[in-house]
Amino acid sequence: MTEQRRWNADLIPDLTGRVFVVTGANSGLGLATTRELARRGGHVVLAVRDERKGRAAADDVLRAHPGALLDVRRLDLADLDSVRDFAGGLRAEHPRIDVLVNNAGVMAPPRTLSAQGHELQFAANHLGHFALTGLLLDRLAAGRDPRVVTVSSLEHRRGRIDFDDIDGARRYSPMGAYRQAKLANAVFGRELQERLTAAGSPVRSLLAHPGYTATNLQKDTPVAVVRLVFGRVLGPLLAQRPETGALSQLYAATAPDAEGGAFYGPDGPGELRGAPRRVALAPAAADPGTGRRLWELSERLTEVVYGRS
Repeated sequence: MTEQRRWNADLIPDLTGRVFVVTGANSGLGLATTRELARRGGHVVLAVRDERKGRAAADDVLRAHPGALLDVRRLDLADLDSVRDFAGGLRAEHPRIDVLVNNAGVMAPPRTLSAQGHELQFAANHLGHFALTGLLLDRLAAGRDPRVVTVSSLEHRRGRIDFDDIDGARRYSPMGAYRQAKLANAVFGRELQERLTAAGSPVRSLLAHPGYTATNLQKDTPVAVVRLVFGRVLGPLLAQRPETGALSQLYAATAPDAEGGAFYGPDGPGELRGAPRRVALAPAAADPGTGRRLWELSERLTEVVYGRS
């Protein structure tokens, strides 16, 4: 099996003619993912909040891979109006999309509300991706070997979804809200696969996490939290480069033997670094009752009901 041979980016198959959408594609894991997909011939839509940074990222990829097929589009996942605008524009130009990589994320900022009044991390990390996936699902169903890859985190295993205080109005912890959002990603990815299978859809839903990777995700994180979670000494020793951290989501997005409903992460000690392999989801992520409850809440909050464009 491919993943047992310490999979790397050189094993990505030819992607010519396939369309990929990568959220948060202008930096970190998203840029590393975009670079490898483009290198293998994929047409990549860079979904970015800041178009200037997105164009700079696209130029960087083009310098390394002249002739790469890239398209930069604005997407603010914390604003559901922006999600609808983005999806509408994409639908107008693409009768099919082969792979959606739900990569973008926000980590542990002070409590902030989204444009629609939801806690920012839950809004950007989960609700925006839930809505985007639902709005593009029919285009994905028309794709070749279609997949939705949702990027979670090791921290999902320490998470709890507080359905009675989902926006942290009564009590807010930056890392607690991050863990809640990453658990929501995991629950969504697993529940989506169950629903796709039941509907007979050709689309597969897969999950991935990057281990401990040096990106700018922590730029809004309070210094004390970074010290607490990663440590000032261990961080630089353990962190891997985005090019390595992105391997798990690249495997999920492109490997022929990647399985729907599976969770992929690094194969090293503690899943902090290494080549991709199948890893375990937290029990809460696979709980059917939690999946149904989160799905119903997400449809209500986003007003995106799957099966309707």
